[in-house]
Amino acid sequence: QVQPVESGGGLVQAGGSLRLSCAASGRTFSHYAMGWFRQAPGREREFVAAVTWSGGSTYYAVSVKGRFTISRDNAKNMVYLQMNSLKPDDTAVYYCAASVSPVQTMVVVSVESNYDYWGQGTQVTVSS
Repeated sequence: QVQPVESGGGLVQAGGSLRLSCAASGRTFSHYAMGWFRQAPGREREFVAAVTWSGGSTYYAVSVKGRFTISRDNAKNMVYLQMNSLKPDDTAVYYCAASVSPVQTMVVVSVESNYDYWGQGTQVTVSS
């Protein structure tokens, strides 16, 4: 199993950038699809981005496509979310999660219930 731990959140002005990191302990990290989800106050947690076990495929929510980039480094057990052109609507707690699903298509990795391990989250606040 893996235990994701997020870092890199903070306060940034609209139009700015942040890079979130997720350190995932465990010897089998490279077997997992990894995803980022977010939850804004009063709203349900939603899919942001995901990357397959090899890093060969990435998937994004429509709301962040073209602004956010997910990547992973299996040698370091790390996943990253580069967030550019941030908007106040991006304000949320961001969660890193790991999925053991052998099927790693968009239909699967965009669904919260398909993830098995979750981090505690990191707050991102975008001021206008």
